[in-house]
Amino acid sequence: MARKPGSKSEFVLFDVMYEDGATRSNRRVPKEILGGLDGDEPARAFLETQDREIAQRSGRPMAAIKVVRRS
Repeated sequence: MARKPGSKSEFVLFDVMYEDGATRSNRRVPKEILGGLDGDEPARAFLETQDREIAQRSGRPMAAIKVVRRS
């Protein structure tokens, strides 16, 4: 039998808006770091860490994150 879409997803998708006006959609964040008293705040830290790694590899600085919200 086919699975229902989104029934056991390991990730939650977020849209990220940066201070320079850029937007990135559908950034994946592991579901297990979310929830609890902090809500979605751990997603921001996770995405900032990813951005630092991307900036280091590419040699181009990333703008600071302004807003993070679920897709």
